[in-house]
Amino acid sequence: MHNFSLKCFGVGDGWPSARNHSAFLYRIGETSVLIDCGEPIGRSFDQTGIDYDAIDRIFLSHLHFDHLGGFFMLMQGFWLKGRKRELPVYLPFDGIAAIRRMLNAACIFEELLPFRLRFKPLHAGEPVAVGSVRITPFLTTHLESFRKAFSQKYAQKFEAFCFLIETDELRIGHSADLGAPEDLAPLVSQPLDLLVCELAHFKPEDLFRYIRKREIKKVLFVHLTKKQWDHVEKLRAMAAKQLEGMEFAFASDGEELSRTDIHAPAGKPAARPLPAKLSE
Repeated sequence: MHNFSLKCFGVGDGWPSARNHSAFLYRIGETSVLIDCGEPIGRSFDQTGIDYDAIDRIFLSHLHFDHLGGFFMLMQGFWLKGRKRELPVYLPFDGIAAIRRMLNAACIFEELLPFRLRFKPLHAGEPVAVGSVRITPFLTTHLESFRKAFSQKYAQKFEAFCFLIETDELRIGHSADLGAPEDLAPLVSQPLDLLVCELAHFKPEDLFRYIRKREIKKVLFVHLTKKQWDHVEKLRAMAAKQLEGMEFAFASDGEELSRTDIHAPAGKPAARPLPAKLSE
């Protein structure tokens, strides 16, 4: 069976606060994939002691800064720490040229990097193979309101993606940011071992109703609003009632989930504090 861990570097929502912003490191077998780069991912990653060559791919779900803002400092860290391996970064097409310009403006020129940095656009429904792991992006409606309000003035695609992460043994859904619970349809159409799902952009009870009859071994709730986090025990009680015995947990910054945690008792914390340094 594959070794599996999920490091939740940041699980906060988009508001400025003491919480870290969205960044999740999935390690499955020999493959390591980072989804989103909310701040302060550069510092958080360095504190783990994980080798800077360990990350195989980075996926950016959309271009809001709570999912992207730490990317530039992470790249500066990869430069200064001497990463050697080529690094493919998958993201919405609209961000490729803009991020290249920002890196150049900050004098992080490709000639200075000791590794090749490649940007590739995400295509809905087209899987990306990373070793024995397949990551398939699917469009969500998270930016639909922006599209309606601003597409006449700003010529961009307003893309946002969720992800299906699969091996021959595991099936994991990662919501990133959604417009509605129904955006999860391509992820929950078949049984999941784990669903990592945000709660900030719709009523939690609407999500609970949508997923409660699905075959999901564990749900890890992330991206809570400050109000939700301040009343997390009330939210936990609501989830326990509406999810009808489904296993779930609420993640905090710096927590880690292992494969055995997927089978933790319903409603019990599934995550552990991230150790100061992790062995490879």
